[in-house]
Amino acid sequence: MVNDDDVISPTPRTGVWFIGARGSVATTATVGALALLRGLAPTTGLVSELPQVARAGLPPLDGIVVGGHDVGGSMVERAEDLAATGVLPVATVAAVRDDLAAVDARVRPGTDGAADRATVDRLADDIRTFRAEHGLDRVVVVDVSSTEPPVPEADDVASLAELDALLDAGAAPVPASSLYAYAAFDAGCPLVAFTPSTGPNTPALVELAKKCHVPWAGRDGKTGETLLKTTLAPMFATRALEVRSWSAFNILGGGDGRTLADPAAAASKTATKAMAVEAILGYPVEGPVRIDHVADMGDWKTAWDHVTFEGFLGTRMRMQVTWEGCDSALAAPLVLDLARLLARAHERGEEGAVAALGFFFKEPLGSTEHALADQWTALTRWCATLGAHADAP
Repeated sequence: MVNDDDVISPTPRTGVWFIGARGSVATTATVGALALLRGLAPTTGLVSELPQVARAGLPPLDGIVVGGHDVGGSMVERAEDLAATGVLPVATVAAVRDDLAAVDARVRPGTDGAADRATVDRLADDIRTFRAEHGLDRVVVVDVSSTEPPVPEADDVASLAELDALLDAGAAPVPASSLYAYAAFDAGCPLVAFTPSTGPNTPALVELAKKCHVPWAGRDGKTGETLLKTTLAPMFATRALEVRSWSAFNILGGGDGRTLADPAAAASKTATKAMAVEAILGYPVEGPVRIDHVADMGDWKTAWDHVTFEGFLGTRMRMQVTWEGCDSALAAPLVLDLARLLARAHERGEEGAVAALGFFFKEPLGSTEHALADQWTALTRWCATLGAHADAP
């Protein structure tokens, strides 16, 4: 990760602009990138460092420059809080503290959700200024902000012309995540929609991405329990076992847990978590999906899945699985992976939703495939194609 922006380097320079830059995921990703630069950490968890993916010809980790939008807080304080709860190594945070403070100084004020032209212009100008000031080859915007409630009205805006007129009038019925997506595309930047919020997934913004010739990927990063589901559900399907119910219970703390304690905000998350099993099996499956906030858990989460299924001659059986993990440590490497992969896709001239990146998401927009193994095959084939282009004379 580049820190001295006054030094001209032959290393390709890629900006990663976080929406929610001072949150746990963005802070963990930034600390990780800084630690990798200093040789303080291995590349464990980075899919982009696996040979099958790295062959795509990805921009280097040591050329990453981080900035972002947020509405308050401090990356340094967040990192120290994460270290105090065992999420980040204390010694690592101490070693990169000054570099992290320099990144924090690049974070610009976000939006309170005012859906008007002045807001999207300001957000887009922040990104353009970041790219110009740091001499970046390209910038990838990564939305890791708090989950929003669903906004069905956003889908009623059927065209970019209609959205532009509403923004000019200061009355666009779109949430903050969609304003950030508009700003990213308008600035000519690829976008990672890592949350289940509306973001770029509206007719008008899909049109804008095409108009601006930029790729994007989403939606809702697949880091824990859904990762497990998309691995196990194909097992039942390919063994001709009928799943009767699949109940999922999640408890977590931290800022994400507090946000999801609001039923309206949780509705987006539970919808993306629930869709995978039915999509893989091909039939509806009974069972609730619950997310409950337990403040004492901090940045850690536990998921318990209870599955009932039917075998030969109608014999009833069940499976129970418990997943315990650290949300930020699971998500942070993935957002760095996605930033590098989208930067490469942008370099190659791809635009719109990149189906091959469905491997990383609960709701793989641009694709109908949910089974993890099949998603992995699609990802690695796409990377091989990108690599062939990189190797061509």
